[in-house]
Amino acid sequence: MAKESEAAKGAEPFDPLRLELQLCFALYTASNLMTRAYRPLLEPLGLTYLQYLALMALWAEAPQSIGDLGRRLGLDASTLTPLCKRMEKAGLVTRTRDPGDARRVIIELTPRARALREKAVSVPTAMFCQLPMPLEESVALKAAIEKLTAGLRRIAPD
Repeated sequence: MAKESEAAKGAEPFDPLRLELQLCFALYTASNLMTRAYRPLLEPLGLTYLQYLALMALWAEAPQSIGDLGRRLGLDASTLTPLCKRMEKAGLVTRTRDPGDARRVIIELTPRARALREKAVSVPTAMFCQLPMPLEESVALKAAIEKLTAGLRRIAPD
C-alpha cells in the first residue's frame, strides 16, 4: 500500500519560508520583548536599554575609545556616535579627542554616571526575577546564544 502524501492527508507541506519556523525570527522576537521588559526597570534611572548596555561596558572599563566600545557592544559608528552624543547631552559621558590620535574619540564617564551605577546594580536581579525560566535554563540559554553568536561572527564578520 502506497503512503499517502502529507498534502493528501490534509497536512500542510513543509514550507522552509514559514515565519514560525525561523530561528532568526524567534531571536528577533525575544530580543524585542527583552528590551521592552527592561523599560520599566530603566525608566526610573532615565536610561534607554542601549544606554544601559553602553554604561555597563563603561562601568567595567572607562575611559575607552568609541571604536572599542562599538566592538564591545557590536555596534557600528552610525549607531554609537548618536548614542554617545545623547548620553553626553544627558550628562552621562564626556567625549574628547585622543591627544595622541585626533581621529579617535575617547568616552569617559561623568560623576553622575558613576553614581548611577549604584542605582543600576539592582536591575539584573529584578530582570532575572521576571524571567519565565529557572536559573539553570537561563544559564544554558545564554551559553547556547553565545555559541551561536561566535559561529555567526565567523560567517558574517563586520
